[in-house]
Amino acid sequence: MISLLRYAKDYRKQIILGPFFKFLEAVFELVLPLQMAALVDEGLRQNNWSKVVEMTIWMIVMSVVGMICAVICQYYASVASQGFGTELRNRLMKKINTLSHSELNLFGTDTLITRMTNDINQMQIALAMLIRLVVRAPFLSIGSVIMAFVIDWQAGLIFLLVLPLFCIVLFWIIAKTVPLYKKVQVHLDELNELVSQNLSGIRVIRAFARTKTETKRFDKATDDLSDVYLRVTNLSALLTPATTLIMNVGIIALFYIGGFKVNIGNLQQGQVLALVNYMNQMLLALIVVSNLVIIFTRAAASGSRINEVLATEPSIGDELSEVFMDQPKNNVGAIRFEHVDFRFSKEYGLALKNIDFQVAPGSILGITGPTGSGKSALTQLIPRFYDVADGKVIVDGHDVRKWPLQQLRQKIAMVPQTAVLFTGTIRENLQWGKKDATDEECWRALEIAQSRDFVEALPQQLDTPIFEGGKNFSGGQKQRLTIARALIAKPDILILDDSLSALDYQTDLDLRMALKESIRGTVIIISQRVRSIQDAQQILVLDQGNLVGKGTHEELLASSKEYQEIVASQAEEEEA
Repeated sequence: MISLLRYAKDYRKQIILGPFFKFLEAVFELVLPLQMAALVDEGLRQNNWSKVVEMTIWMIVMSVVGMICAVICQYYASVASQGFGTELRNRLMKKINTLSHSELNLFGTDTLITRMTNDINQMQIALAMLIRLVVRAPFLSIGSVIMAFVIDWQAGLIFLLVLPLFCIVLFWIIAKTVPLYKKVQVHLDELNELVSQNLSGIRVIRAFARTKTETKRFDKATDDLSDVYLRVTNLSALLTPATTLIMNVGIIALFYIGGFKVNIGNLQQGQVLALVNYMNQMLLALIVVSNLVIIFTRAAASGSRINEVLATEPSIGDELSEVFMDQPKNNVGAIRFEHVDFRFSKEYGLALKNIDFQVAPGSILGITGPTGSGKSALTQLIPRFYDVADGKVIVDGHDVRKWPLQQLRQKIAMVPQTAVLFTGTIRENLQWGKKDATDEECWRALEIAQSRDFVEALPQQLDTPIFEGGKNFSGGQKQRLTIARALIAKPDILILDDSLSALDYQTDLDLRMALKESIRGTVIIISQRVRSIQDAQQILVLDQGNLVGKGTHEELLASSKEYQEIVASQAEEEEA
């Protein structure tokens, strides 16, 4: 947690001045009981009304000044904690964006969301409490004991007896609650994961009539979370009655000894009243300390989770990169795989084995094969989303590990299997491909992607809003919009990862013809449909991570048993 405070360096003034003003408030708070004692002993008992008025004015002034100090501290705490949270959230998001797909897969989306939200909120609360209470609470506790000894040393001994009793209760409760708070974080992660899955997959859940089952799963997850919360809350709730009991016992002891000393003239009534106030201040301050311990414990758990992400070194970076001059446009898009092996992580077996092929610049490459054969994995090596386990992937004559990531990925546009649109307008989504794209360029990309007609039919056309995830468009419309977004970038290499599956045969054909006429770079089409790739200059057939066929449509029909089976199965489906 302490290591993360470096992200609050821009708020040093607030972090220093906030506790200072809180310290001043605590000083005024410690002086008030003495003024109350003087008001009673020197004013009311002696009918000295000028002294009563004087002490009353002083008490009001100190209360107002103390309140002003508290407000200033609160303001500084809010500014510093919110600024710290914003800076930490920005750094964490920046770090996540540098991680490769391997690290992202390791952490998982749901836990990263929890760390970005709940864990950072815990850190913000901890910093605010650090500024507001970490000076005040110990100072009031220690100051109350000292002031009690100043008034009467025997009464001060009562404070020293009460303090260990309270500490024993406090540390027992903390020892029981801290492990439970860690369990709360784990259950919260699980609940967030379940909520995310249910919201993103609600259509699938309804289609399979699994609503009741998923509701039961959700109920169980919330029950598990509430059970842990109830246990930790019940334990924490013991602190208040236990503190009240100890405080009342201490006050009774003070009244007993104080009454005896008042009778013999060693103490005055106002001083006894001041001692009772100091007892209250000490124990209430210790309750605050106990809450601070719980807050800082939760923040420490959250801080370690945040540090885990920040300390993760991305496995893919620009350490070996060189800056390459752009090549002539008629010689870009050359791809070469040299005996490539690939695995998603060290714990898993090879997803691709000894893949070796070459793609000429400006040509069309088709890739097909059964589900899980490694088609998508192969294309994700080209923009270096993952690194190879062995061999080389070469783009335009250079190993992808030597390309600067930004320069390499600017050459490539990918349309993934799942069509992803972002909340905004159609124009804003297209400008992801080219941020300064004109309306003319947007319409041209839509025309190539066979989506101009349906966009023109919309009342707001390019300014049509896109709901979350593009839910106001059909599957085919979303796919065509994502293709248009990739086309507008005019990439050297265009990768369509099963991006034609939601299109009918005629639209599929029209789109491929438009691509052939307008795209000068290399096009890679992954498809289960033989129709979508049969015109490619080269087709790769993958099976269980192996390259089992390579050639044109006609060559594969003559030489590849696997390709023949794919063609035959699709011919049977069409006949049926």
